[in-house]
Amino acid sequence: MNHHEIWRDTQTLQVPPQLHDDPFNSGNITLTGNGYLGYRGTFPDARRKEYVACTVSDSYDMADGTWKELCTVPNGLYLAVDGHSSCDAEKKKHGLQFSAGRTFGSCSFSDTAVGELQISFERFASLTDLHCVIQQVNLRSTEPGVITIRQGIDGDIWSLNGNHFRSMDYSRTTEGFLVAQGKTTETALPLVTGSVMIGLPEGSRTLEQEQGIFTVHEITLTAGEPVTIMMIMSTCSGNDVSDPYESVLSDLARLIAVPFYELLAAQQDHWDQFWDAYDIHIEADPEADCLLRYSMYHNRIATPAHTDHLPIGARGLSCQAYQGAAFWDQEIYNMPMYTWVEPETAKRLLLYRYKTLQGARDKAAALGYAGAFYPWISGQSGKELCPDYFFKDVLTGRKIRNHFNDWQIHISPDIGYALLSYFQVTGDLGFMREHGMQMLLEISLFIYSRVMYNTHRQRYEILCVLGPDEYHEKADNNTFTNYQCRYILQETLRLLEIIREEDPDACTRTLEQAGVTEQQLHSFEEMSRKLFVHAPDPESGLIEQFDGYFDLEDITPAALAERLIDDQEYWGWPNGIAYETQVTKQADVVQLFMLHPYPVDIMRKNYRYYEQRTQHRSSLSPGVHAIVAANCGMTDQAYTYFMRSCSVDIGNTHPPTSGGTFIGGIHTAACGIAWQIVTRGFCGLQITPAGIAITPHLPAGWSSISFRLTILGSPLKLTVSHDTLTVEAHQFNGTPIEVSWGLRSVQITDCSPAILHR
Repeated sequence: MNHHEIWRDTQTLQVPPQLHDDPFNSGNITLTGNGYLGYRGTFPDARRKEYVACTVSDSYDMADGTWKELCTVPNGLYLAVDGHSSCDAEKKKHGLQFSAGRTFGSCSFSDTAVGELQISFERFASLTDLHCVIQQVNLRSTEPGVITIRQGIDGDIWSLNGNHFRSMDYSRTTEGFLVAQGKTTETALPLVTGSVMIGLPEGSRTLEQEQGIFTVHEITLTAGEPVTIMMIMSTCSGNDVSDPYESVLSDLARLIAVPFYELLAAQQDHWDQFWDAYDIHIEADPEADCLLRYSMYHNRIATPAHTDHLPIGARGLSCQAYQGAAFWDQEIYNMPMYTWVEPETAKRLLLYRYKTLQGARDKAAALGYAGAFYPWISGQSGKELCPDYFFKDVLTGRKIRNHFNDWQIHISPDIGYALLSYFQVTGDLGFMREHGMQMLLEISLFIYSRVMYNTHRQRYEILCVLGPDEYHEKADNNTFTNYQCRYILQETLRLLEIIREEDPDACTRTLEQAGVTEQQLHSFEEMSRKLFVHAPDPESGLIEQFDGYFDLEDITPAALAERLIDDQEYWGWPNGIAYETQVTKQADVVQLFMLHPYPVDIMRKNYRYYEQRTQHRSSLSPGVHAIVAANCGMTDQAYTYFMRSCSVDIGNTHPPTSGGTFIGGIHTAACGIAWQIVTRGFCGLQITPAGIAITPHLPAGWSSISFRLTILGSPLKLTVSHDTLTVEAHQFNGTPIEVSWGLRSVQITDCSPAILHR
């Protein structure tokens, strides 16, 4: 697609014309949120068929007996002009100012009693008041006259897998607040939504309907003069506050006294602070710069930065797809931006995994293993949310037994990898001593109980797993999985010795908490030495993805697609068209290189081989290919994949359903990895024992990249051009930091700028 159709500047994005009649995807890309809730970017008069929804975190509920997901609450910002149901499409505008988290739009209705009627709106999910969404609507006509509007709380909202409320009561208070009080189907969790409208003359009538409560107003319009209405919505659950009803009324009473421009100014202040902390800029490519910032915005609003007991959902808060729950995406795709820039947020995400350790222990025990086997899909409790049957055979209608929940074991070492990365970047030994070490030990204990010893080959192996490439289940010795497990075993033992030397009592206490003995530590060490990992072939340099992969039919994804009978067929195990071929769903060996770089010539050979056989059906794949291609010096291809990854939602390149299962919404992993593509890919940022290294491969059209990061407690600003690296320390905590570029390096020991030349 032509991205110039959609980016207006590096702070604002407009809905592409081809999506004007696609309310689902336009609602995704113009989502406003704050980590507590997400309000889809729909127009004020939208109802269920336009996918209007406000998705609330910490509201997990099961309505249909299969899918435990977040709830969508009644819409407290509904406003429609009676008698007009659709606007003139050619006069419709819709967009997102992500510099302030503000959705905006306008549409016109022709041939009304007041001539042409234009309705424009702006809306934001408040970062000051996390329970609240604020909306302002302007009405303007070309002729004088009277119109009737209907506003209030609409309970006829979109919910993916059934009605999540066993009851819903609507009322109007003496102050004029409209209220919807509900209890969820499964656990009777109270959820309350309130709404108030400001800016109209007194006098209205209230309509109570089965699925909502509304007020009806007659408004006199003067030609060319706008009428401005402010609407406030607050929603709370019993998991947030002890009395959701009183909390909602308190929010509404407090905010009606504050003008819209003051609320918007406070919102802008919050976002200014975010963009200042995460300041990043691509010089000479405003389109790429816009898409990068747009992706970072969506990563931020998907993140529950206000708490340490909730995850980042694979679709964020854009809808209920993937149950509002965390996958490995959280640690590998979303979290690194925080680890490098704002470690406190990364720590909260890791504390979420610490607080859900019991769920990981329970899962391991239920499958006959020890230690912590984290769920493939994790919500509030840390229990496995992934059902046994995720897809169906669209040709027969029969369910497909997928083993995402019990064979995709790399989730636990992936979390361990994130813990170790956090420690390497921050040096936060206190966190590792109090929380991280126990997690690493229990993950290592799970690996120890899951690995098998092959007496014939005298090595340890990991059989019957599912690697990142989800088309090939029941694989033996998946290279990515085995490497990650070996790495965790090795680094856990190394970190444990650091803690033992510093605080022997803490080491003993942590071992007891984790249920790990000294004898098992010796077994971890032996296993780490003898755990088999496929090595590069001496002649070709290729690394086999898993045992027997190279014996499978070699065919391209495009050629394989010609065998489909139905476009909705699931391609993977047990009988999908890709299972007995080398076609992969997404990066697997290439994914390994993103986390553990090999020599460049080995990475380049494997990248070229596997890239031709990768379908990129997962949105996780293009960003990984961008990073590895950049690290291999294949800058043009890296740039192509970067733009593809950043525009996966804008371009609507992934269908919202697969194998009969709805998987639409914002692809938060693709959003999260955007920062990594620029810093770790094009700038070649890596952690070193003494600091950081930069190995840049900038696209030809970029003159420089500037970005901020915090290393070992000191915030730095780096500006990377094709031949110069400038480092500025805004604060310095006393720990010298070595910054290297090839054979050149500099020690940062104070706030004086340092410059390295190629």
